[in-house]
Amino acid sequence: MRWCAVATVTLGLVLGALGCGPGRGMGRYRGAKSRVTPLVICEHVPNVPEHTLTASGLSEGRVSRNDSRFRDLEPNYNPDIIFRDEEGTGADRFMTLRCKEKLNILAISVMNQWPGTKLVVTEGWEEEEGHAHDSLHYEGRAVDIMLSDRNKSKLGMLARLAVEAGFDWVFFERQTHIHCSVKSESSHSAKYGGCFTEDSTIVTSTGVHRKLPDLRIGEKILAYDTSTQTLVFSEVILFLDYNPSERRQFLSIELKSGKTLTVTPNHLVTLRDSRTVYAGSLKIGDKLLVSGDKDSLSEDSVEYISAVVRNGVYAPLTKVGTVVVNQVVASCYATVDSQDLAHWAFVPLRLAWNVKMGMQKLWLLVWNPIKGWSMEINEISRQSPSEGTHWYAKVLYSTASYIIPDRLNKY
Repeated sequence: MRWCAVATVTLGLVLGALGCGPGRGMGRYRGAKSRVTPLVICEHVPNVPEHTLTASGLSEGRVSRNDSRFRDLEPNYNPDIIFRDEEGTGADRFMTLRCKEKLNILAISVMNQWPGTKLVVTEGWEEEEGHAHDSLHYEGRAVDIMLSDRNKSKLGMLARLAVEAGFDWVFFERQTHIHCSVKSESSHSAKYGGCFTEDSTIVTSTGVHRKLPDLRIGEKILAYDTSTQTLVFSEVILFLDYNPSERRQFLSIELKSGKTLTVTPNHLVTLRDSRTVYAGSLKIGDKLLVSGDKDSLSEDSVEYISAVVRNGVYAPLTKVGTVVVNQVVASCYATVDSQDLAHWAFVPLRLAWNVKMGMQKLWLLVWNPIKGWSMEINEISRQSPSEGTHWYAKVLYSTASYIIPDRLNKY
């Protein structure tokens, strides 16, 4: 009961002071004095290509009705939106949840701006040919829109309203429609944290180099102790995310020495002065903390950064809250912009681990005293992680994101 009370108090304090989680949000807040100006023809917001990470991101491949990803698309039956559905299949109504949320917000804005006028979707999810091979229409992440009164003079303002509604990329493409798109559900920071790829390698306390999919809970792996600023071997107490089949966008960060770290943009990495920053905020020339020969620490410069799509996402959580992956020091946390705050947020999980290991040690001592005294805690319970995102991470990140959104990751 004491542990439960501590966990409850800690979680309450963290959620009350920490905006550390993701969330789809309800669009951009428009201040009372903000000036809303229409877009002009051929203008897009943000002013970067659609497939960049700061916009809607890379294409993850077409989705067909026989694809398992089709189950993630949702039909939109909002009566305030007119779906043209020229194909007669209802395909235009299917879209990702994020796209659906933004479209519904925009529909309300349209009715408020022009009473009696409805939002029209001329093109949604596309299951036939007709677009570029990497079009987000094939994934249910893009819509082409116009107004029911066909008034072309209003399209510039419609584009601006789409930006305000929270679409990740808005393009006043032509005088007949506006193109809007969103990030994928997997790449957006609405996910419950950051992860590494399946080919990422760690070092165990036995000196073995192992890929993350083969890592087991209870093993000790090379990590970085922020209090002593030294390398240590720390127990893996659980996986915050373990999804071998999930496809997600990553950043491939290549260093001058040839080391490469592939990680989600909202994951924290460690600079040479021990500060943590989002991987998505790194620039060429930034110096990261890396492990060298004989477990020594050194710095390495970022030489090249590129966006990639990979299968498999893994996020081990160690007792010290850090991990050395591909010889690069990184945090176990993501989304919140502070290593210390994130580490405090997960205090209940570390307490639970200590209690569990203590009970197992005591049980082993009772039934096998000789073996029990000789075994280390991390040797007692080595188990395969459960597939999926850990429930605590879901609760913590999702709840905190609605309390204080100011510190949410923007990548």
